[in-house]
Amino acid sequence: MYNEIIAKVLPQEGGLEVDSSKANTYNAVIGIFGLITLIGVAFGIHAMFAGHAEVYGVTREIPWGLMLAAYVFFVVTSTGLCLVSSIGHVFGVEAFQPIAKRSVFLAITTIVAGFLVIAFEIENPWRMAIYNVISPNLTSNIWWMGTLYGAYLFFMLVEFALLQMGEHKKAGMFGLMGVIAGVAAHSNLGAVFGLLNAREFWHGPYMPIYFIASAMMSGCAAVIFFHWLGYTINGWKMSDKLKDSLSSVAKLGALLYTVIMFFTTWKIISGIAGHPPGKYEAVMALVKGPFQANFWVGEVLMGLVIPFVTILAVRAKNVPAMAIASAASIAGIFFMRYDLVVVGQIVPVFHEYNVVDLPHLFSYSPTLHEYMITLAGFAFAAALFMLGERLFRGHLSEDH
Repeated sequence: MYNEIIAKVLPQEGGLEVDSSKANTYNAVIGIFGLITLIGVAFGIHAMFAGHAEVYGVTREIPWGLMLAAYVFFVVTSTGLCLVSSIGHVFGVEAFQPIAKRSVFLAITTIVAGFLVIAFEIENPWRMAIYNVISPNLTSNIWWMGTLYGAYLFFMLVEFALLQMGEHKKAGMFGLMGVIAGVAAHSNLGAVFGLLNAREFWHGPYMPIYFIASAMMSGCAAVIFFHWLGYTINGWKMSDKLKDSLSSVAKLGALLYTVIMFFTTWKIISGIAGHPPGKYEAVMALVKGPFQANFWVGEVLMGLVIPFVTILAVRAKNVPAMAIASAASIAGIFFMRYDLVVVGQIVPVFHEYNVVDLPHLFSYSPTLHEYMITLAGFAFAAALFMLGERLFRGHLSEDH
């Protein structure tokens, strides 16, 4: 019955019909992801009552943990999706136009998932919404982050609604405003880390630039994987035009993987050369310390090498192969965000003074509450993705 209603409201396009046999499967999968989300939210609510210090693994020395890393992952991916989609329907590059609508929806999905996670990471999340308006602090990067990402989400929602209505010119205008807000918000997020003088692993002017470049890399991986996944779960065959569009995205992705390899290489070199205090210890923790598996297997192999080599090997033509490599890249990018957040805090601020009883490196281990809330963020994003495929018929208003 539900599927028949959808078919009437959203008429058939491009010869791709709604398969009624998939309705129950869709509903079951959405229900499972929804249940996981509710369980994670329950853990988050319990943390509010029990106290963050009691149920989270973060400490005074390491105040940012898994949930902050998940938030960074989601908002970075969202910004990347916005930027990649804007190449087509905002800046008029025809090769990128077929991927616009699903990418915009995914940008909304991931930013909302990020807000869900950060809401439970902040001890009193409602204060941010209230005091952001009644007591703005223009000198605070955190204030700007909340304000700019709020504006970014608004512009993306309006843009998606206009795309649904077929108002592509107006959608392009709001898409441009979304790009401006997204770039401003994301570079500001990089500044949250880069302007912390006491954390040498983060400190430096390159961090906002790195965030923008890595965001677009994340966006390319997400575009390829979720377009392939959307067509696979619907049992549809991609048109040649869409395949060519994903090929263009993959080529852009290959370039960005090279850029991030460049950033990563010089991050390591600058952290080793001359043994800079604080930064050297953090870099060594990455390359041959407690985070070496995360770095070499997660960041380097999964996040960069596998997708880059795969794109070159298939000459950006084999969509399933690139999708699998993109899935590995998305997983590796999560390790990038986690390592960035945690490794930047593990070196004691006064390590060079050899304070008695001060450890060489602090340790951090996420708790069950942190894992479950982070899992809820991913489940919520997955549920929204599946709902989008159901409600908007795979976002087929574009010429596929």
